[in-house]
Amino acid sequence: MERVTLLPPTALSDGWIDARYLPEGKDKYYIRNRQVTPPVGGWRHLRSNEIERLVMNNNTASSWDTVWVTDDFDPSMVKDNKFYGTVRMGRISNGALQYHDLRLPVGITNSSIHSCDIGDDCAIHDVHYMSHYIIGSHTMLFNIQEMACTDHAKFGNGIVKDGEPEAVRVRIEVMNETGARSVMPFDGMIPADAFLWAKYVDDKALQERLADITQRTVDHHRGYYGVIGERCVIKNSSIIKDVKIGTDCYIKGASKLKNITINSSDEEPSQIGENVILVNGIVGYGCRIFYSCTAVKFILGNNSNLKYGARLINSIMGDNSTISCCEVLNNLIFPGHEQHHNNSFLIASVIMGQSNMAAGATIGSNHNSRTNDGELVAGRGFWPGLCSSVKHSSRFASFALLAKGDYPAEMNISLPFALVSNNVADNRLEVMPAYWWMYNMYALARNTWKYRTRDKRITRIQNIEFDTFAPDTMQEVMHARQLLELWTGKAYLNKNDNADNNPNGDILKDNSQFSILNFQLTGRRLLQGDRKVVDKLTVLGEGMENSHRPVHILKVYDAYHAYGDMLIHYAMSNVMDYLDHRTPQWEQLSQMAGKKPCEAWINLGGQLVKAADLNALRSDICNGTLDSWDDIHRRYNELWGQYATDKLCHALQALHMALDTDAITTDLWLQALAHEERIQRRISEQVYLSRKKDHDNAFRTSTCRNAEESMAVYGTPEENSFVNQVRDEMFANIKRIEGLRNLL
Repeated sequence: MERVTLLPPTALSDGWIDARYLPEGKDKYYIRNRQVTPPVGGWRHLRSNEIERLVMNNNTASSWDTVWVTDDFDPSMVKDNKFYGTVRMGRISNGALQYHDLRLPVGITNSSIHSCDIGDDCAIHDVHYMSHYIIGSHTMLFNIQEMACTDHAKFGNGIVKDGEPEAVRVRIEVMNETGARSVMPFDGMIPADAFLWAKYVDDKALQERLADITQRTVDHHRGYYGVIGERCVIKNSSIIKDVKIGTDCYIKGASKLKNITINSSDEEPSQIGENVILVNGIVGYGCRIFYSCTAVKFILGNNSNLKYGARLINSIMGDNSTISCCEVLNNLIFPGHEQHHNNSFLIASVIMGQSNMAAGATIGSNHNSRTNDGELVAGRGFWPGLCSSVKHSSRFASFALLAKGDYPAEMNISLPFALVSNNVADNRLEVMPAYWWMYNMYALARNTWKYRTRDKRITRIQNIEFDTFAPDTMQEVMHARQLLELWTGKAYLNKNDNADNNPNGDILKDNSQFSILNFQLTGRRLLQGDRKVVDKLTVLGEGMENSHRPVHILKVYDAYHAYGDMLIHYAMSNVMDYLDHRTPQWEQLSQMAGKKPCEAWINLGGQLVKAADLNALRSDICNGTLDSWDDIHRRYNELWGQYATDKLCHALQALHMALDTDAITTDLWLQALAHEERIQRRISEQVYLSRKKDHDNAFRTSTCRNAEESMAVYGTPEENSFVNQVRDEMFANIKRIEGLRNLL
C-alpha cells in the first residue's frame, strides 16, 4: 500500500525520470525536447522587469531561472499562479478565446503549473494542478482539478516501459471472459487486428510476433509528456492523468480520464461530456462520449458514440457504431453496431457488424454454465429482438433475426437471413430461412444504403464491406441451399421409407457419405420440382440447438428459391458493375470463375478476405516479412485493392452454382439477365409493399383524429424517399440489363 510521504520543497521541481532509466548523456527532458517544436526565435529567460511584474501579480516560482518565455510574452496576463520546474510559455497577448458560449481571456491565472510547455495564446484558468504536459496553441483550459502525467505514461497502449513488470501491461480481454483471447491495444488498432490476434490464439508463433510488434510500436523509454493538441477546450473536469489528446477536442465535465489517447483533428473533432470515466483505452477520431458513460480497457473506433450511461469494458468497438445506456463486456464488435437501450446486455461475443441490439436483449449470458468461458459469434446484420435471451456458446449466420423469447439452449444457426423463433406452445425451435428477402425487403434493401450513408469517417484505417450481398453472406447462402437440399431429402425419404414415419428413423441416422449425397440429390430434385410435395413435408434442421426437441425449418421451398435469387442478384450486380466501363467479353467472364469450388471467405473486422490470403498474411507475420502494424495494415490495403476482382470471381462462381452449370453459354447469360430483370422488379415492388404494410395497419392510424392528421404524421409509401430511390435504381438497372442483352 502506498503512503503519503513528506518530501523537501525541491521535490516539486526535481525528479521526473529515475536516473536508472536515462540513456547515457541524456537529461530528464530529452524526450520532452523531442516532442516540442521551439517557437520561431526560441525561448528566453525572463527579464527583471517581467519577474517584477509577475511577482506583483501574485505569481511564485520555485526558480524564475527555469521559467522561459518568448519575445511576445505579456506578464500582465499571468496572475495568481505557482510555477515549478522548467516551464516554457509561448506568446501571451492581450486578447480572448471563445468556444460556443465560453469566452476566456488569453493568459494564465490561478493555476499550479509543474514542468509544462504552453503554446501561443492559450487561456489557462483555475487549473489547480498541471504537471508534465505540452499544451498546444489557442487551447482553453478552465476549472480543472488535476492534470498530471507520469514518466511511465503509456496513453492507453498495451506496452510496458523500462523497469516495469509484465503485470502492469494493459490487455483487453475480448470474446471471452477468461482472458484467453486477450490482445494488447495500441493507437491505431482496428477490429481486423484484434480478430487476427484473438481468433488465432492457437497459433503460438503468431501470438509471439504480434506481442513483439506491439511492444515495438511505442517507444519503451520513460519520460513522454502528456499532450493537449491545438485548439482544444477542456473545462469543469476533475482528473486528467496520462492522457494524449489530438487537436480540436472538446471536453466538458469529465470525471476521470486516465491512461488514454483521444484522437481528434480539425476535420474529425472528438468530444467528451459530463461525468464520463475513461480508463486504459483508445478513442478514435470523430467520437462522441457523453452523459455519465464509463469505459475501461477499451478501443472505440472512428466516428463512434457512447451515450447515456453506457458501460464499455474489456471491449473493442468498430467504426460508425453507437452504444448508449447498456452494458457491454468482453466483446469484439465490428463496424456499424447499434445498441440504444438501458436494459440490453452483451457479453463475450464477436459481433461482425451492421448489427442492432433491441431493448431487453440479453446476449451471451453465462448462467447456463459452471464457468465463464462461453462465447457467441454472430455474422453481419445480427438482430436479436425485444427481450430475447441467448446463451453461450452460440453461433449465428449473417442477418439472423431473433424473435422475442427466452432461448433455452445454445444455438448454431447456419441459415442466413433467417427468422429464429422459440415456439413455446409446441416446444420447438423454428427457423425460417431467407425471411428478410421474402417478408421485409424494405429493411434488407435499405441496409447497404444506410451504413454507407452513416460512414462519415475521414480517417479510414479499417476497410469495410457495406453490401448486404457479399462473399461472406453468399458463401453462407450456398451452404444453406445444400443444407435445405439435405434436410428436405431426409424428410422425404423418411416419410416414404419408414412405415412409422419416425423422424428419427434409420435413414435419418445414416450419415454415410453415400447417404448424404443421396439425401441431397433427392432434396434438390424435390426443391426444383413441384412445391406441393415439399410443402407436405416436415423438414427438420440438424445441429442447430443443444436440446432434444425438434428444429422445424419453415417455408423451405420458398426459402430455397429465394436463396437462388440472392445468388443471381449478387452475381449479376457485380457483373454489371464490372462491365459499366468495359466492352463485354462474355466468354472471358465465364472463365474468370474457373472450375474450382468457391473459396472460403473471412470477415476480418469488416473487410472480407479470402481464407487463403489470410493464411498467407499470418505466415508473413510469423516469418518476419511483415514486421510492424503499418506493414500489416498495408497488406490489408493491398488485399482491399484486389477485392473487387476477387469478389467478381466469387460472384461468377455463385452464378455457376445457382444455374447448376460448369460453363455459362450465351443462352445461360440471357437467362441470367432475364432473372436479374425479374429480381430487380421484385425488389422494387417488395420494398414498396413492405413499407405499405405499415401504412395499411389500422392500429397505426388509431392514434390520429382523422385521415389528414395521419397523412401529416406518416405520409404515404409513395412519398417515401427510399422507396422512390429503389424504384429509380430499378429503372436504371433494367436499362443496363437491356444494353447488355443487346450486346450478346
